[in-house]
Amino acid sequence: MDTALSPASTPVEASQQKKKSLTRFLPTIARVLMGLVFFVFGLNGFLDFIPPPPNLDPADPAVAFGIAMKATGYLFWLVKGTEVVVGALLLTNRFVPLALALIAPVLVNIFMVHALLAPAGLGLAVVLMTLELFLAWSYRAVYRPMLGMRVAPGA
Repeated sequence: MDTALSPASTPVEASQQKKKSLTRFLPTIARVLMGLVFFVFGLNGFLDFIPPPPNLDPADPAVAFGIAMKATGYLFWLVKGTEVVVGALLLTNRFVPLALALIAPVLVNIFMVHALLAPAGLGLAVVLMTLELFLAWSYRAVYRPMLGMRVAPGA
């Protein structure tokens, strides 16, 4: 048998093939992780199965922001409903580019709240933002037509 023609005949080629096979799962892993986070935390907004931290101070700007969102009568429920729908879409691998576009403004707000008002949760916000950017890059071909500078209707 000729070793020059066999697949992965050198250690370098074998490691490149292994690396390639692992990287193809990264978008799926990112999609499922992001879907789980948004589905669980979105449902928690409706069902309260994760207990809130004790002794929340209403004078804390982050807590006041959450109270204000609930006080509008719709905004909190709209955001949590969007999180549940997007989480379900990501978990079921349906309409993923649309789900990423829908969750982007919510995610920017989550990031800004934690960056400016509640730095303790910034780690998860950074992870979610990284997952969002990675998935958007993974689906960049889908977004390319949408980002055209001049597009005629019906084109």
